[in-house]
Amino acid sequence: MVQVHHLIEECILFNMSREECMDALSKHANIMPVITSTVWKELEKENKEFFQAYAKDKEEGESEMETTQIIHERLLDSSKKDTNESD
Repeated sequence: MVQVHHLIEECILFNMSREECMDALSKHANIMPVITSTVWKELEKENKEFFQAYAKDKEEGESEMETTQIIHERLLDSSKKDTNESD
């Protein structure tokens, strides 16, 4: 379990969600998702404040990424229109 704990910490450093971590450890370390999920939940119990802040940061980050994606799409559309109008 110590190895799983350490690997979860590595996933957190890469800003992964629990589901992403479960997938990564299953694929790359051959650890069953149920084990990763169980250890993650135990870590959440032991470190409530950290995981609450982590979840909030992930939500805010995802919201920022969505906004950035929308801006990029609009810029791309605008650029395409400008190119087509100049033809």
